[in-house]
Amino acid sequence: MTISHSARFTELLHGRLSRLYPEAEVPDIQRFIEDLLSVFRASMVPAKTSRWDERDILLITYGDSLCRGDEQPLAVLCRFLEQRLAGIISTVHILPFFPYSSDDGFSVIDYRLVNPELGDWAAVERLGKFFDLMFDLVINHVSSRHQWFQNFLNGVEPGAGYFITPPDEADLAHVVRPRDSALLTPFTTANGEQHVWTTFSADQIDVDFRNPAVLAEYISLLLFYLERGARFVRLDAIAFLWKEWGTGCLNLPETHEVVHLLRDILDEVSPKTVLLTETNVPHQQNISYFGDSDEAHMVYQFSLAPLLLHSLYRGTSHYLTEWARTSALAPPGCTYLNFTASHDGIGMRPLEGLLPQGEIELLLKGMEKFGGRISYRSQADGGKSAYEINITYFDALKGTWLGTDSWQLARFFLAQTVMLGLRGIPAVYIHSLLATENDQDAVERGGRARLINRHKWDLDVLEELLFQPQSNQAIVFNELRRRIKIRSEQPAFHPDARQRVLFLGEHLFGFWRHSRDGEQTILAIHNLTDQPRHLYLDGALDGTLEGFWSDLLTGGRVNTSGGRIKLPPYHVYWLVRE
Repeated sequence: MTISHSARFTELLHGRLSRLYPEAEVPDIQRFIEDLLSVFRASMVPAKTSRWDERDILLITYGDSLCRGDEQPLAVLCRFLEQRLAGIISTVHILPFFPYSSDDGFSVIDYRLVNPELGDWAAVERLGKFFDLMFDLVINHVSSRHQWFQNFLNGVEPGAGYFITPPDEADLAHVVRPRDSALLTPFTTANGEQHVWTTFSADQIDVDFRNPAVLAEYISLLLFYLERGARFVRLDAIAFLWKEWGTGCLNLPETHEVVHLLRDILDEVSPKTVLLTETNVPHQQNISYFGDSDEAHMVYQFSLAPLLLHSLYRGTSHYLTEWARTSALAPPGCTYLNFTASHDGIGMRPLEGLLPQGEIELLLKGMEKFGGRISYRSQADGGKSAYEINITYFDALKGTWLGTDSWQLARFFLAQTVMLGLRGIPAVYIHSLLATENDQDAVERGGRARLINRHKWDLDVLEELLFQPQSNQAIVFNELRRRIKIRSEQPAFHPDARQRVLFLGEHLFGFWRHSRDGEQTILAIHNLTDQPRHLYLDGALDGTLEGFWSDLLTGGRVNTSGGRIKLPPYHVYWLVRE
């Protein structure tokens, strides 16, 4: 059955393709895309009625973060989440669960299969009965074992023209690197030795989007994931997508054009699906992927994790408040994915321009003292700079610049509560939910710093800890679950609800959230230090806190008639008027 597309979409599609490819190639690729979409629309299921609301809370996890004997890890994960988090977490981001050859899933061998060591599509579909799902579209590169690359090595299609082999005279001096590995990797092919573009590793081969057949392949994969139940689609490493000699090959206009095109497709055939870009770059570059509200629906709030960590490490709200007041707003129809931890490290590039270098150096040294590792990237001048801190967020908060102390749990809860309250959609990494400590043994076994934050829990061991009320796992899991549930019931925490950040002095961080209908207002106040602090009700709050208020987190009453509110160390209030 052929389904016609809107005239606007047809015009948009032609314009996008014309800006990417020679005009002579556009009709064929446009016809192919439109035929793909017609088949998809004929079989698609109704979408959700709204794109997001205050009940949207994501959990980030690997398919095998929880294991139990010989059981399929995806089945173990599904059972645990169904029993303990159904009705609390709305969406599960299963990190790449496809057959892979390296990088814990991000070197994909086959995009359409589930890794048999994890489970099968039936297991993924079962998880989708209880939760919305986020899938990764690993769009920049494939495994060296992917059939496309094997075809490239043998000089046959599909694949012979899918990869990048720059000529000897190509100017690559300005290419921005996220790693310190070689940009080009030599391979023996049917046409002799060729040097192939490998941004991230010798096993992750960049695909060449200058070939329209590559674009067609990934559009087909996008639609396949929608059919398999993806409500959120994450574009991994998208900033590196398009390559042009003589440029930095980062955030190029053509890359943005591809994201625009994928957004146009979703708007046409699945308008409530959310497109998320993963761009671990400085803040202004990151938010450029919103476009004019017509590119990504959602981008990661990359600056939040390191800025919040620095604030608690140094006991100051100065840089966090300045950033939140000036930089943390999303354009209409778009939002942020707020997070403090993920499968990767805590990125340093998102701090560029936001934190003085001296403060960054202090933070790096402190995290090393708390067991963290620092990963570096190569710079154009041949030097190296810190790319990310590899550490669990729980262990990152075991102390301050003065050393370790007894406030780790309180600091950790404050950090997670800031993330839950800020405008956007919160995403909780499973190892934050479980108070996982640094896995130094995994680093030693695997030789990669990122393994420090990718522990694989034996479910029986974890369950035993969760049944011990005084264990960190039980304390953190139960309290975060409680706070998430409270958060999801407040209209003022809708991703589109208004936010106003306040200046509350050096040691407090605070903001207002106002529901879209004006019926609910929440004042969130956080003491970032290990000392009692007072919030004085003149100045920024003059005349706005008269009378009695209730604290959503404790159910207690707060009397503001004395002109000030006392906050114990690392205390948080979510205040609503009685």
